[in-house]
Amino acid sequence: MTSATGLATLVPSIAAEPPRTARFLRTAGRGLLASRLTPWLVPFALLALWAAASGTGRLSPQFLPPPWAIAEAAWSKILDGELAANIAVSFRRAISGFLVGGGIAFLLGLANGLSRLSERLTDTTVQMIRNIPNLSLIPLVILWLGIGEEAKLFLTALGVFFPVYVNTFHGVRTVDAGLVEMGRSYGMTRFELFRRVILPGALPSIFVGVRFALGVMWLTLIVAETIAASSGIGHMATEAREFLQVDVVVLAILIYAALGKVADTTVRLLERATLAWHPAFADPRTSK
Repeated sequence: MTSATGLATLVPSIAAEPPRTARFLRTAGRGLLASRLTPWLVPFALLALWAAASGTGRLSPQFLPPPWAIAEAAWSKILDGELAANIAVSFRRAISGFLVGGGIAFLLGLANGLSRLSERLTDTTVQMIRNIPNLSLIPLVILWLGIGEEAKLFLTALGVFFPVYVNTFHGVRTVDAGLVEMGRSYGMTRFELFRRVILPGALPSIFVGVRFALGVMWLTLIVAETIAASSGIGHMATEAREFLQVDVVVLAILIYAALGKVADTTVRLLERATLAWHPAFADPRTSK
């Protein structure tokens, strides 16, 4: 009887205790949610301060319109279809310039990183051109290519080129020589050595270049669309400036910031997925 009574009192306590798996999933879920929300804490805090300052009258609407005025301007642009069309045009220009400039820079960075001859032939010339501010070329590019899409593509590709090239070249040259020698000792071919040792070792530096290039991409595109464009977010901001529509100008700036945030977040997710083997990019929840 004593054992039966003890068992009867023990069973409810076991049943009442949450399973370890359920507790682990809840803890992991909370940790994942916190990690996703943490990067947005500062933007939301700035938005709250902006709204509070505007609501109390401490921030003049002529200097910076309140958030609700920006929301009204955005809703008006959404209803007439202008906002979606301008975002699509700017996004297409940005991606096209990034693919062209980044692709050429990546290939040239690999070539110069792997070949001393290629480096001697082209690296010095690239460094000379890199020291020319690409935005200073806008008048010359307009004379060469006009104000069409070719000029914006050229300027965006040129701005993206140098960060990707420099970091790709640096990444290839700084791969651990011991790993390369070990791969050779295991009988790897040149292609296998590149695919399994050199390229993975250079990826952290390459991703740094990509993230930096994305910022330069939007900066160059903003200026290009502001000076010579008949569509796009920069064109929308230029028209709003002429009509003293401060809310639309601020809306254009916020859209550029949001697009930059989305682009950077996408690259960071790709970085974590590609470099899951790297200790610096490993998820601390899975490394324990």
